[in-house]
Formats: sequence, structure tokens, C-alpha cells
Amino acid sequence: ESEMDVENGFYRQVDVGAHAHYIVAFFVLVIGTVGVTGNALVMYAFFCDKKLRTPPNFFIMNLAVSDFLMAITQSPIFFVNSLYKGWIFGETGCKMYAFCGALFGITSMINLLAISIDRYIVITKPLQAIGWTSKRRTCHIILLVWLYSLAWSLAPLLGWSSYIPEGLMTSCTWDYVTSTPANKSYTLMLCCFVFFIPLGIISYCYLCMFLAIRHASRDVQKLGSQVRKSTLIQQQSIKTEWKLAKIAFVVIIVFVLSWSPYACVTLIAWAGYGSILNPYSKAVPAVIAKASAIYNPFIYAIIHSKYR
Repeated sequence: ESEMDVENGFYRQVDVGAHAHYIVAFFVLVIGTVGVTGNALVMYAFFCDKKLRTPPNFFIMNLAVSDFLMAITQSPIFFVNSLYKGWIFGETGCKMYAFCGALFGITSMINLLAISIDRYIVITKPLQAIGWTSKRRTCHIILLVWLYSLAWSLAPLLGWSSYIPEGLMTSCTWDYVTSTPANKSYTLMLCCFVFFIPLGIISYCYLCMFLAIRHASRDVQKLGSQVRKSTLIQQQSIKTEWKLAKIAFVVIIVFVLSWSPYACVTLIAWAGYGSILNPYSKAVPAVIAKASAIYNPFIYAIIHSKYR
């Protein structure tokens, strides 16, 4: 079996200096530590404080859960492999690791999509939103988010593309390097359905919210003082909703920035220019993408008054 594995190039090591592995190990260690503690604190706050348990915050909680799981499943393994300068956990380990990375990464992205749609409905259609934002419905949506992500991350285990070591061979992901029809179709569909299309919908939601709020504040200025009072109350509630939308906006921008290099590398390989990518140009985006799990607790801590 070991002979076959070597032949498949499964355990092949990349010829880079030891320092490269140690630099990666250092960053992965920091990302892991911060990601686990930061997201654990957000979960802790959510469980301790009843005031935080509102439907919109369920999404934030779900994001903290998937980021926490991302940090705890990816960083320790990535770190140990970096110290050993190669993948040491075998083929099954690689598949499990990459599956977790995909599942929790996709869940975070689709969860951001759900947050955007939720804010969009609450801000642009406040009357329809009354029945919409129940805890039960929010839980149903969160379940759908996980199922959608599960479908995409199971595919490579069931033969549509596959999970293999990547970059400095210390981490695993779907095979975007080997140019087969299955791999190419999976890479393209994955990029579209879990990155670009959600991104388009998110942008649309935010544009509409921004315009709706600008419109509402202009209307208030035109009204007389009596009408203004009742409208001001409505304004306050819209302001609160918009505050949450602003936090979500920062979260989304940061998330997209951290996954963009990865999407670019993947698409360069998909387009047939994989030969121009050296191990570093595949390893660095992977590390940046894993770091997407650490920013959110800071973002809430800085902007969200209740979490502070």
C-alpha cells in the first residue's frame, strides 16, 4: 500500500526551505489560538446573556460555531504537519481534514448570505418581516445553511473531485490542480455557488438596504412635527436594524478579502495556468483563508455594543 501511495505522490514533500514551514507553522498557531478563544468567547457570551438571544444574533452565533470548528479542526493539524514538513496523517486524515475545512468554510460563507437576506427583509420590508424573524424560522434557515454546505463538502468524498494535500503539502483541500473534467467542473461550480453568486446576492441586499435607509431619512425631514414623532420611533427601530447590518457588512468584507486569494489561485489553475503557481502561491492563500475564522469576534467586540 505504501508503495502505491508514493506512486500517487500522496506523501510527496515539496522542496522548500525549512524556514518556510516554520513561518507557516507560526502563523497557523496564532490563527488557531486566536480563532478558538475568540469564537469561544462569543459563544460564551451568547449562552450567558439572555438579551443576546434574539433571532438575528442566532446567525452570529452560528458563525461563531462554524469559525470555532474551523479553527479547532484545521490549525492543530496544519501546525503539526508544518513542523514535520509534510502531510503525516495519511489519506483518510487528509480527507477528514479537507472535508472539515470545506464544511465550516462554506457554512460561514452561506451564513453570511443568510444574514444579508435577513437584514434585507427586516430593513426594506419591515411589515412582512414581523412574521419572518421568529426564532423557529431562524433555526430552520440555519439548518438549511448547514445542509447546503454539507452537500458541497461531501461531493469530493463521493467521487466528484477529491481531497488531496496542497501547497507545501502540509494542508489538504479539493483537487483543483489535476485537470480532469470532474475536477474542473467541481472547482467552477464551487467557486460560483459558494463564492461568487452568494457575493452577488449579498451586494444586491446591501445596495437595496442602503437606498431604503437613505430614502427613509429623507422622508422624515419632509414631514411635519406631529407625524415626525411616530415616524421617529420607526426610524429608531430601523437604526437598530441598520447597526446590525453595518456589523454584518464589515464581517462580509473581511471574509471575502480573506477568501479571495484562494479563489484566484483556484481559478488560475482551473483556467489551465497551474504551471505558473509555485508551492508558496498555493500555501499562502490557504493560510489567509483559514484566518477568516479569527476576525469576527474582534469585529463584534469593537462595533457591537451588547457584545462589548
